[in-house]
Amino acid sequence: MRAAVLAAVLAAVAPHPDAHAAEPAFALHALFRDGAVLQRDRPLRVWGEAPAGERVQVAVAGRSASARAGADGRWEAELPALPTGGPYTLTARAGEAVLSVEDVLVGDVWLCSGQSNMELQVHRTLDARAEIAGADNPRIRLLTVPQTGSPVPRAGFGGEVRWQPVTPDTVRDFSAACYYFARELQAVHDVPMGLVAAAWGGSRIQAWMSAEALRAVGGHDEALDVLALYAGDPVAAVGRWGETWARWWAERPGLPDGDRPWEPGHGAGGWRAAPPQLGAWERWGVPELADFDGMVWYRTTVELSAAQAAQDAALLLGPADEVDMTWVNGRAVGSTYGAGAPREYPLPAGLLRAGANTVVVNVLDTYRDGGLAGPASLHALRLADGSRVPLDGGWQWRQVPVAYGSPPRAPWQSAAGTSTLHNGMIAPLGRMPLRGALWYQGESNTFEADRYAGLLRGLRSDWRARFGQDLPFLVVQLANYGAAPTTPGESDWAALREAQRRVAADDAHSALAVAIDIGDRYDIHPTNKQEVGRRLARAARAAAFGEALPPTGPVAVAAYREGGAVVVAFEDVTDGLVAYGADAAIGVELCGDATGSCRYAQARAHGDRVVVEGPGAATATRVRHAWADSPLVNLFDRAGLPAGPFELPVRPAPSDESAR
Repeated sequence: MRAAVLAAVLAAVAPHPDAHAAEPAFALHALFRDGAVLQRDRPLRVWGEAPAGERVQVAVAGRSASARAGADGRWEAELPALPTGGPYTLTARAGEAVLSVEDVLVGDVWLCSGQSNMELQVHRTLDARAEIAGADNPRIRLLTVPQTGSPVPRAGFGGEVRWQPVTPDTVRDFSAACYYFARELQAVHDVPMGLVAAAWGGSRIQAWMSAEALRAVGGHDEALDVLALYAGDPVAAVGRWGETWARWWAERPGLPDGDRPWEPGHGAGGWRAAPPQLGAWERWGVPELADFDGMVWYRTTVELSAAQAAQDAALLLGPADEVDMTWVNGRAVGSTYGAGAPREYPLPAGLLRAGANTVVVNVLDTYRDGGLAGPASLHALRLADGSRVPLDGGWQWRQVPVAYGSPPRAPWQSAAGTSTLHNGMIAPLGRMPLRGALWYQGESNTFEADRYAGLLRGLRSDWRARFGQDLPFLVVQLANYGAAPTTPGESDWAALREAQRRVAADDAHSALAVAIDIGDRYDIHPTNKQEVGRRLARAARAAAFGEALPPTGPVAVAAYREGGAVVVAFEDVTDGLVAYGADAAIGVELCGDATGSCRYAQARAHGDRVVVEGPGAATATRVRHAWADSPLVNLFDRAGLPAGPFELPVRPAPSDESAR
């Protein structure tokens, strides 16, 4: 597009603050830019903005449609479906004004979403130098959605977007899992492909779901109500969320009576002087913090004169790794997710007072370094007259027991919030037709594995309502990460993998890509995204194109007693099961009903079955495989695909061969 058209597009997607804003100029939505890929064999939706009541005519490849802009200036036209083809020119006309989008291809469009393992770029993967140097494919087009959180759904993106063909320059920083998937799939289904990457490291699934979807799942009404308040009155919303946080704290097991650390004079003892430089608590030389992931309280005081206390003010804090919940004089004033961003919290009128004022910050860290950034001079009050009052009263700290768990996340937070990434990164996609969606997420929800299946089903339904009721939904199961187990035990990661497995098995348009054998025990971001892409492409061939091939690899479907053993039956096995590097499959457990009753067992592969033997085989009620954060896995089929983690009840022997 010409520069003038680009400017019009950017103006069109900017939010309009009120009904008295200037009438929108005629523009296409930012998705419709030079090099765009449109979904084949589906009615094509094209939309944008124009003066209210203006009729818009849209045409591409001999198809045309018209629409009229509503009172809000928005219009959407639906063109008849097109087969694979291009390049074409897409035109939109309103009166004498004409907009043109060049080099448009018609093929398959895929949404790639999730957290850091979906965001991880090609340059961070195996053999990255060669992969980047060899990337040259103008029939795969890339679009990265700007990372934007919002309390309300946005019509436009939070930054400029553009479609780019695959070249060494464009692919370097693009989602590796998404790119490798398309490269593998295009080798079988040779059509143009458009890849839309919308991912954010550390994001929770709740952030990607609409408010309507979360209300349908249940358990999020309070957070959503606060988020709605935050959109119009952030200060009031923060205060209300502080009450929610306080209720959560009061329910902690073993909490001393009257322990309210954010209130002046109401915290329990145990406060210790923090180093003046602050920074990562792992580097303070305090043994109990050396490898600590969890919560630490910080507090300090600042002295103000009566004249200073009477002014409007904002609290300025340096970055907190990774989530803070902050109070001033006992009132919640802010909460932010993100390890690298400084905080700035406006304070309610009348909150400050002459004399000592207490600032309390709770910092939650879940991965590697944690803490409030230093030096102490970073932290201050900024008054309305422009002056800064440093928080120089000396910081104290207090560790929170790990048993207290993880606190509720403020709903307006970006990656850890409620509907925020849906509003800022999914809603701007409108109702664009898609060929399918790839979902690579879950690490940030392992603490609530029991709820994840409902959330994942809710996300799938949410996106199908937006992008098409038969939208293929491909899920990457969490890879192995962490220390290898030495004894059977419980695992939140394993429980979440089981939730992913069960949801993917719900319908023929969903499929799972197992990654339990290609993780890295030392790195939560495994670099072998090429194999992830291959497995996703295989899943897509079955779930999106209906090919008769096992989408996932060996899938355990039943466990039953046979003689003195437990037999696990598998489906989707290619040429039989094999155990690599041993006579038996490792990581198979026989369990009773009680927690802690699981024991490793001898398991041998026979065709598409595994026979499990051991002292508990006669009484076992459950059988598990690869049930750990980072299990060792050696059970595969001859297509090189692993038998993924599972937990199954042990049933009586089937009465006949068909029942097996």
